Amino acid sequence: MTITEKQKRWLKKQVHHLKPVILVGQHGITEPVLAEIEIALNHHELLKIRVNAGDREERDAGIALIQERTQADLIARIGNVAAFYRANPQKRDPLPVPKI
Repeated sequence: MTITEKQKRWLKKQVHHLKPVILVGQHGITEPVLAEIEIALNHHELLKIRVNAGDREERDAGIALIQERTQADLIARIGNVAAFYRANPQKRDPLPVPKI
């Protein structure tokens, strides 16, 4: 599912007050980290990830890897914090993203 710009703006408002759920440290994006991100996306749908590893290029590559491997939409990125959204239709109370 691709999201529209209006939906992305709405999701940015929702993610603003959230704290990062996943913290990526000095070892970067590993398979266990990606597994935890999958679990968190299935549970929360909308989450923040803090990528503290390396310089700017390494963080960019890590965020791109997360987006590619999880098939999640990148909602916002400010510094070393990125927000991702992936709908979960099996969730009992899914996030009510407006159909704009």
